[in-house]
Amino acid sequence: MKNDLFNIKWDDNSVRQISPLTVAFVGDAVYETFVRVYLVDKHRNMHVHNLHVEAVKFVKAHSQSEIIKKLETKLSEEELYFFKRGRNAKSGTVPKNADVQEYRFATGFETLVGFLYLTGRWDRLNLLFKSVTDLRERGEF
Repeated sequence: MKNDLFNIKWDDNSVRQISPLTVAFVGDAVYETFVRVYLVDKHRNMHVHNLHVEAVKFVKAHSQSEIIKKLETKLSEEELYFFKRGRNAKSGTVPKNADVQEYRFATGFETLVGFLYLTGRWDRLNLLFKSVTDLRERGEF
């Protein structure tokens, strides 16, 4: 393992060897961090509880499912591959506040984010996050 954890970059084949749920595990953390930084930047003086309430609107399975459904047609063939791997993975559990289809689409979204992050596709990841904030600001989730 490299000492510089911020510069680890995997190639596509290496990421393909990882379980899609493990890639989603990374994507979940990356997406949550993005949302928190975005909200703090936008609402610098907001109380932490209110920041949390706003963050939940972005990260809940229903929202992630709606986001990926709106962006699915804009994905490259490779991105679609990773989204579908995550969507089709069987996790064995479903959160109490989401139905199975929403949860699977959300897992696919997180897998896509994890893939983009692990392979160092920063421009594509930024474009995806920009699309998410645009959708939110238009009230589409």
